[in-house]
Amino acid sequence: MWWIATAVLFFALVLQTTVMHYIQVRDTEPSLVLVAVVWYAMRADLRQAAMYGLAAGLLEDILATGTGGAWTISTTVCAIVASIASRGFFADSIPIVTALTLGTTLLRELLFWIVMGLEGYPSGLAGLHAHEALVKALLNAIVMITAMLVVRRFNERLA
Repeated sequence: MWWIATAVLFFALVLQTTVMHYIQVRDTEPSLVLVAVVWYAMRADLRQAAMYGLAAGLLEDILATGTGGAWTISTTVCAIVASIASRGFFADSIPIVTALTLGTTLLRELLFWIVMGLEGYPSGLAGLHAHEALVKALLNAIVMITAMLVVRRFNERLA
């Protein structure tokens, strides 16, 4: 099962760095990496979720350059939050997973910009970043819902 999660993360990273820049809404693109992390974290224990989020964030920081450890920290925390939050519900409930995706997206963006601010990034564009975070949360929720419906359809055909 671990190799499937690794392949999904690799696929999400490749699409995120190559194709997703062309699929923007209001100058914001969905984060396929975060969707993959949340999806995995909902189904894994806390340690595995944290390791997956750490790997995903580290790879994003390496590919982004200039972000220090902002993606690593924010993605790892979101993986932990998603893993803890998912203990009380079924991981295939679309409304709950949508709410979790919205929440983790907003948390990730908040943590990212806090870390960037601590690294010296000017905070004068906070309103713009908040608007982008809201749009990104909506886009990530749409991607998550779409992925869940596709996987359900695929599983129905296999059964």
